[in-house]
Amino acid sequence: MAQSSIQLGPIGIWTRQLEDQPAAKAQETAHELEELGYGALWFGEAVGREALTNAGLLLSATKRIVIATGIANIYARDAVAMAAGQKTLAEAYPNRFLLGLGVSHIPLVEQLRGHRYEKPVATMRAYLEAMDQAPYNSVPPPTKPARVLAALGPKMLELSGQLADGAHPYNTNPEHTAQARGILGPQPYLCPEQAVVLESDPQKARGVGRAFLGFYLSLPNYANNLLRLGFDESDFKDGGSNRLIDAIIAWGDLSAIRNRIREHHSAGADHVCIQVLTSNPKELPWREWREMASGALAK
Repeated sequence: MAQSSIQLGPIGIWTRQLEDQPAAKAQETAHELEELGYGALWFGEAVGREALTNAGLLLSATKRIVIATGIANIYARDAVAMAAGQKTLAEAYPNRFLLGLGVSHIPLVEQLRGHRYEKPVATMRAYLEAMDQAPYNSVPPPTKPARVLAALGPKMLELSGQLADGAHPYNTNPEHTAQARGILGPQPYLCPEQAVVLESDPQKARGVGRAFLGFYLSLPNYANNLLRLGFDESDFKDGGSNRLIDAIIAWGDLSAIRNRIREHHSAGADHVCIQVLTSNPKELPWREWREMASGALAK
């Protein structure tokens, strides 16, 4: 089986807004984002649509754009099922499905799914090894399916380069991207998510950023990573200090957004997934998606 040759392009879209749309509307949206020129469409998995089924829906409605899970929760299905789902999609849509895997968070694993949350790196390592050994008695994909890991800390980043094809960091900054590239080495994919607010008024932009970031600051995975990046507990109060918001959320006009994306690329990112934030998180941010595409961000 040949190595994966997935072509992500420099810019993609990360969105949770498709969860608030009927499946047909989500498919239509994926097609329109493809027409705008974005290289990949990323989505998560929490309490909405099942990740691999959702990927199939979006792949069936598009022809070129890569569909990527950011991330599929390893506690949601065993390694055999995950490997089979990945290979099914990779065979049906060659080089267009990128499996992003993650260990999720304690509340979503223990309270929602009823599993015991184990040590993240050891659990992920065992899961990846089990995927590699999983039987698959069907038509194989033409190339080796690619996978990336939701990775923030050094040990998970190391694993991303050892047993996966790269990393998909979330809620980070270009400084983290540089650190991640140093750990991964030159070859693996590095696909950071970057939240953006296309708004030049500082109060409005930071307000949208705080409404988004506040939840994540309560999760140890993200809080610990921000501490490693040089922030402290005082930065986590009231939804995040100005310093923290400005570092993690790119806001301003199109030029400011473009500069942040370039900083990630200069720091070693292969592909940056833009997550547009607005005052209405359930609304599809078409104005921003189109404006960024017309500003050559997706070319």
